[in-house]
Amino acid sequence: MKVAVTYENGEVFQHFGRTPQFKIYEIENGEVKSSQVIDTGETGHGALAGFLQETGANVMICGGIGGGAINAMAESGIKVYAGASGNADEVINSYLEGTLAEVGEATCNHHDHEHHGDHDCGHGGCHH
Repeated sequence: MKVAVTYENGEVFQHFGRTPQFKIYEIENGEVKSSQVIDTGETGHGALAGFLQETGANVMICGGIGGGAINAMAESGIKVYAGASGNADEVINSYLEGTLAEVGEATCNHHDHEHHGDHDCGHGGCHH
């Protein structure tokens, strides 16, 4: 099994569609066997689902994610765990322990309202 985590500088990156990298963890018998960091080339929301599918990822863990991206991930057969934050390796341990909640809805709805400056999609929602 492979688990992808949105990644930047050791931390879970908080905006799925803009993640510069994924850290891909190879899981066997409930343990991390190996991991590698892969640059996304900043391919954007739609292309990232296909990008992850090509890596063989079964699960994706991120901070904020919108509804369209969740749908694209579901169509690719990839389970989404959103609202994660902090050290990526610690988050993987939470996933392996079964304490990371799977979400089926958007944790970032910034596409549904007007923007006034930058925003940061993070734990539990979209913060301006």
